[in-house]
Amino acid sequence: MSGERPFYQRPLEELDAAEWEALCDGCGRCCLHKFEDEDTGELAHTWLACDLLDCETGHCSDYARRRESVPDCLQLTLEKVAQYDWLPPTCAYRLRFAGQPLPSWHPLLTGDPDSVRRAGVSVAGRVLRECDAPDLPIIDYVVDWPGEVPLAARLLQPASDATGGCE
Repeated sequence: MSGERPFYQRPLEELDAAEWEALCDGCGRCCLHKFEDEDTGELAHTWLACDLLDCETGHCSDYARRRESVPDCLQLTLEKVAQYDWLPPTCAYRLRFAGQPLPSWHPLLTGDPDSVRRAGVSVAGRVLRECDAPDLPIIDYVVDWPGEVPLAARLLQPASDATGGCE
């Protein structure tokens, strides 16, 4: 049994439901609203979050029942990971789907859920819930950072893998 590798190193299709859920780093980037440009088809990220997101912690305020309040809340599956090229480059599901290791700041490796915030990956303190947002054109909320690997996260990678396999 000691030679068995940790679940987060196994292929995604081998994970049970609890292991799948545990793979999420809790960054909150999936909870940000996105929209598709009708002319170009390009997906734009915003800094507007789902109304259930606690913007100070970056975590869902009602994760267990989120789909009751937000029927279109994202529920990642293996099939969806394969389809969603908009998942952040830091996303554990995206990385593991591509056969890449978890980044060194991931809570499964650090044992500390706050390591996501310290690495600059969490949305905590950087976003606004849609219900709290001023009534401005959606274009005013567009940002690039949800689709990028933060500098702090890159610096936390071992020297041999400074990009985390994401670039």
